[in-house]
Amino acid sequence: MRLKPRLLLPLLVVLLVILAVAYYVWPHSGNPSALWNIVSQKCLPNQRTHGQPAPCTQVDEQQGFVVLKDINGPLQFLLMPTARITGIESPLLLEDITPNFFAEAWQARRFMAAKYGKPIDDSNISLAINSEYGRSQNQLHIHISCLLPQVKTQLSQNVSQFGYRWQALPDKLIGHTYLARKVTAAELGEKGAFRLLAEGVPQARQQMGHYGIAMVSLNGGDFLLLATQRDLLQLNQASAEEIQDHQCQLLNPLPQ
Repeated sequence: MRLKPRLLLPLLVVLLVILAVAYYVWPHSGNPSALWNIVSQKCLPNQRTHGQPAPCTQVDEQQGFVVLKDINGPLQFLLMPTARITGIESPLLLEDITPNFFAEAWQARRFMAAKYGKPIDDSNISLAINSEYGRSQNQLHIHISCLLPQVKTQLSQNVSQFGYRWQALPDKLIGHTYLARKVTAAELGEKGAFRLLAEGVPQARQQMGHYGIAMVSLNGGDFLLLATQRDLLQLNQASAEEIQDHQCQLLNPLPQ
C-alpha cells in the first residue's frame, strides 16, 4: 500500500512530535542520587570524623555547601548543598535563609586555577545549573567550568545591548533561546541568581524547574545571568551547561 503524498506531511509531523516527546520524557540513565550519596555518605562524614573533605575538595557546613571535582573535564568542579535539595525547582532556593549558592560557586572558581597551576581570567569561567528536565542528578549542583569559545565571542559582540532587566538575546545561543540580565556583584550577593530569575521573569517563580541558569563575568565587575526555558518545539531541555566547555579550549596551554 502506497501512502498518498498529501498524507505524508501530516504523518511526518506526528512522527516528529512523538520523537520530541520521547526525547523529553526518556529517563536519564544511572543513579540520580549518586551525587547526594557522595555528599552525605563520604564528604560530610570524612570532614566530621577526620577533618578532611575527601573526596570533596571543600566542605563548609557553616555556609551549607561542598565543592567536588567533577569526573568530566580537567578543571570542572561542582558546588552542592550539604542539605538535600533536589534542584532548581526547590522552593527553598527562594527563601532568605538559604545560602547564596551562585555567589559561593563563583568564589569556588579558585579551585580551577589551583588545579590548572596558574591564574585563569574570569572572562573564561562560567557557572551553570540545568533544569529539572535537563539534568541526570537529583541533588542541586552548580557546574563551575570554562566557557565555550563561541559563546564568549557571541556574548562579547552583544555586550552593549545588555541591561539590568531580563531581555531576550538577539540571537540564539547553541541553537536555543536565552534571556539575559546584567547584575552587579552587590545584587548577586544580596539576592542570588535564583531569586533574580523568580522575581524578574513573569511566571518563572511558578515554573523554576523549567529553567536552566548560567552566569559569566563582564568587564567592570558586573555579571551576566543567562536563563533558558524548557521548550518542546526547540527540543530544549534547558540544560544551561551547554554553554560550557569542560575541556577548556580557551586556555593556553590546554589543561591536562
